[in-house]
Amino acid sequence: MNIGTIIFWVSMVWLASEILLAFLWRSKSTDIRRDKSSQKIIWIVVAISFSVSIFFKSQRFGHFGAGSMVIPNVGIALIVCGMIVRWIATFSLRRQFTVDVAIIKGHRLVTKGIYRYLRHPIYSGILLAFVGLGLSFANFASLVVIAVPITAAFLHRIKIEERALLDHFGAEYQAYCASTKRLIPFVY
Repeated sequence: MNIGTIIFWVSMVWLASEILLAFLWRSKSTDIRRDKSSQKIIWIVVAISFSVSIFFKSQRFGHFGAGSMVIPNVGIALIVCGMIVRWIATFSLRRQFTVDVAIIKGHRLVTKGIYRYLRHPIYSGILLAFVGLGLSFANFASLVVIAVPITAAFLHRIKIEERALLDHFGAEYQAYCASTKRLIPFVY
């Protein structure tokens, strides 16, 4: 099986898992929705970034690691690691997880497991997977077009989510923020 086929199938599994989440874990009408269209923005940015990155991948400029399978394989490994981090974090939240920003009835702040180290490990996993996708294309332009706009969209989402959590949990969330990083352990 060639590397392009592997990238395609790993990406399809990832996409299918995201679509499954989007349909199964939406907030309910009884939840307090605070999404501010951030979910739609993310899907639009992802669709555009992915399409443009495919275009750049097919061009004659920006390629790196010519002939080497190391970079695409590292990219595939990052996609898989990112998916694993996302699913671990998602299952850690259990019924409190929704794909849109919402506060559910009986919402509790989760600070154990992976959430002991990061406030947004779901987004860390997603962003890790997108960086892996960009690397798997072995093209600088593709990597930048995937990583920069998608990261910006998720940082916007994080701002909305943190405001909702701060409004709901107050000092408890402030203390949690003081003891954890947002996306990258020990860094940010």
